[in-house]
Amino acid sequence: MSDFDTNAGGAARATTPNAEETADVLIVGYGPVGQVLAIQLAQRGWQVTVVERWPEPYRLPRAVAFDGEAARILAAVGISDSFDRIGESSRDYTVTNLAGDILFRLDVDDLRRNGWPDSTSMYQPGLEAALAERAGDFPNLRVLRGQEAVRLEERGDTVELTTVEHGTGNRRLLRARWVVGCDGANSFVRGTFEPDFTDFGFQHEWLVCDVVLHEPREFEHNNLQLADPIRPRVAVSAGPGHRRWEFMRMPGESSEEFNTEETAWRMLELCDVRPENATLDRFTSYVFQARLAHRWRSGRVLLAGDAVHLMPPFAGQGMCSGLRDAANLAWKLDLVLRDGADQRLLDSYDAERRPHVKNAITMSVNLGRAICMTDPKAAADRDTVMMASRQRGLGLARPQTVLETLVDGFLHRDGAGKPVAPAGKLGPQARVAEGEVTDRFDSVVGTGFVLLTTEEPDGLLDAGQRELLDSLGGRVVRLLPAGTTPPRRGGVGEGGEGGDRVVVDVDGVYLSFLAELSASAVLVRPDFYVFGAVRERSQLPALLSSLREQLSPAVVAA
Repeated sequence: MSDFDTNAGGAARATTPNAEETADVLIVGYGPVGQVLAIQLAQRGWQVTVVERWPEPYRLPRAVAFDGEAARILAAVGISDSFDRIGESSRDYTVTNLAGDILFRLDVDDLRRNGWPDSTSMYQPGLEAALAERAGDFPNLRVLRGQEAVRLEERGDTVELTTVEHGTGNRRLLRARWVVGCDGANSFVRGTFEPDFTDFGFQHEWLVCDVVLHEPREFEHNNLQLADPIRPRVAVSAGPGHRRWEFMRMPGESSEEFNTEETAWRMLELCDVRPENATLDRFTSYVFQARLAHRWRSGRVLLAGDAVHLMPPFAGQGMCSGLRDAANLAWKLDLVLRDGADQRLLDSYDAERRPHVKNAITMSVNLGRAICMTDPKAAADRDTVMMASRQRGLGLARPQTVLETLVDGFLHRDGAGKPVAPAGKLGPQARVAEGEVTDRFDSVVGTGFVLLTTEEPDGLLDAGQRELLDSLGGRVVRLLPAGTTPPRRGGVGEGGEGGDRVVVDVDGVYLSFLAELSASAVLVRPDFYVFGAVRERSQLPALLSSLREQLSPAVVAA
């Protein structure tokens, strides 16, 4: 990559960068995606530096919900204790017409595949504060606020980043082995290699109003999309004590007149929200887009979150997709940094995440097209079709169902190189018991590569297979049926091989999962997706050989 330089604020700077500062990974952008990626890498022991252009955290919400998989990712970085403070069950997601007819309704399960609610309505400033507090627990994680990235250059096995300090104009030179741009829709990092984009051709301007009601109010639909051709609008929870209303700008209205406080209150009055009963925290107009970058990596520079994908808000998958990016990338960077895998492992990041995000964008666009109709005749036809589909039990799929499979990437493959089902399937999380502790699997066992099995761990793997799993920080976890006396805390991990564990499948979820797959063992990756499964013990060598080959040449040569 050739060097790329820009002047912060468009002004020339005569200052010289200070002495270089080094890290293993340098992250540009400290929103939720950058925060989660930074913490996951710091948890693995790497020196992480984050550069954020704004001196202070942004105090107002943008995203208003995260799904069950995102909750599992957030819990894995250690902030689950904050969920009750910053969030509440989304309860429902409902689309109606102006007459109140329900076109689509999704009731939120409070305990589903990921061990967390399908959707949590949250207050984003609270989420970011919880992540920032957690980041403070790691002396190897440094956050540099008020530093705008202005120059990026790759030099051999390092990347140099020059920043300009807000207010003083002083330059700072930072070096790292890898750089990840989590710097949003107007990403500086993305601009250094300018990937092509697919534009899904769907955008509208909406007025967002974040409100605090003076008195609690019960809403029939906690999260409502009102598909009114006269004025499509949204009314959703934005976390405890916070609500959001959004209104679409209609043809013939100017952007300048639309984006005013007067317009905000006029729109809110449609929803019985007035200055006498509410405080308007924020109003702003924005044009949502649906775009997906074709390339997520150039050499030692990678992108994540809004820097590589933008989507309409209707399925609530924008931030969630970014958190999946972070979870997918963190463990792969970890392996590459410690020479546990070849750099080609990072090619699977793009291969896995891009099709997955494309599904999320397509789902969001399809739902948005239904809601944003402004032609009364087309809207009436839509109502007829959607109500008929609902009566027949058809209609839109649950977002989580659509997004629970990877189609390609770092997955167990057959001799022809094709992924072998159920590789790529999202693994579940449920309660397990060990000794006197009963909790979610991740809390009891931890995260990382996990070989779930009904077999006794001792002697299950030969010396070479055991060495491979140990080199990845993995473990074997034997599952016992519900009703079995829980083994003592630590199981065979206390003095046993590789930290292996024996746990009771309290809710029967894991043994049912294995039975569904007709599997005796399932290898789950650190981001909770299945690498591969085997029906019989005799097939384990082929599974682990596939794992070894895809990590080559580093592990193969070891």
